Amino acid sequence: MNKFGGHTMSGRLRRVLVKRPTQAFVSAAQIAAQWQDLAYLEPPDLARAADEHARFVALLERAGAEVDYLPTDPRTGLDSIYTHDPALITDAGAITFHTGKPARQGEGPALAGALPALGIPLLGQVQAPGTAEGGDMIWLDSHTLAVGRTYRTNPEGIIQLRALLEPLDVEVVQVPVVHWTGPGEVLHLMSFISMLAADLAVVYARLLPIPFRETLLERGIRLLEIPDAEFSTQGCNVLALAPHLCLMLEGNPVTQKRLEAAGCEVWTYQGDEISFKGSGGPTCLTRPLWRG
Repeated sequence: MNKFGGHTMSGRLRRVLVKRPTQAFVSAAQIAAQWQDLAYLEPPDLARAADEHARFVALLERAGAEVDYLPTDPRTGLDSIYTHDPALITDAGAITFHTGKPARQGEGPALAGALPALGIPLLGQVQAPGTAEGGDMIWLDSHTLAVGRTYRTNPEGIIQLRALLEPLDVEVVQVPVVHWTGPGEVLHLMSFISMLAADLAVVYARLLPIPFRETLLERGIRLLEIPDAEFSTQGCNVLALAPHLCLMLEGNPVTQKRLEAAGCEVWTYQGDEISFKGSGGPTCLTRPLWRG
């Protein structure tokens, strides 16, 4: 049996790919050299980050997920701790990406090189001039992938992705995303929506495009809104470990209460170094390899 695939955002997380801070950040010297150019809020502390990440991984394992680790790779930098973005996993294998953030463009090739050891075939690649990032992609069902048209995922990238997924009977639905604060700050499709079950999502409503919102409602998906104050603290970045079992960054009490009131079991983790400073929550820190 293949231990990869699952065209879902909320099926039980059975296998997941992460990267330890010691392999992504590497050293205090690399952190000092890169954090400002990568728009981190502050330089992460390597020792504290390693401790936070180990505790984070323990929660993934507690949920029953098998955890795989990406190795150190000289083509990657601090942002490679956010393993979600350089690839999409399908039932037929991985699609790796030429990322929209120039500093991250070694991550797709690095992940492609790691696939044989993971036992996952390479289905294809989105190549320049196309760009794509996993944070812009949400499975609405097993045959429908919503893809954000953002500064990180361009029209050529979407064309290439559509061609790769068409043989799998997967429709790509393009979702235009707003300018927000411009290309210098990441705004992925998943910045304002996380799926918690097939019929439940947490959203930041002020950024939700109207046609996409209507599509979600037409599909019977209930939308739980986060407050303005918890958008910058990753309140909308919630990882489904299984339907209605989710993991979020601590410090978002209003959102947490709303999720619990909707019937979700909510686990939290401390992520000052691995999440808050780099603006990447639990979905960013994980590349699901197998769900279902």
